[in-house]
Amino acid sequence: MPVLTVEWVEGRTPQQKAHLAEALTKAFVDIAKVQKEQVWIVFRDVKRSDWAMAGKLLRKTPRE
Repeated sequence: MPVLTVEWVEGRTPQQKAHLAEALTKAFVDIAKVQKEQVWIVFRDVKRSDWAMAGKLLRKTPRE
């Protein structure tokens, strides 16, 4: 049973998560040859202030 973990900056809509869940599940079914009921996906939404990239904390909003 594959378990996929998606960690990303918070702010995606439930519709975006549903679309991604469908696409990831389809890819595993097509490539790994597992049944769709075996694919589990966990979304971990992380605050921007809890992420750093290139040695610097991310800003609170993309426009700052």
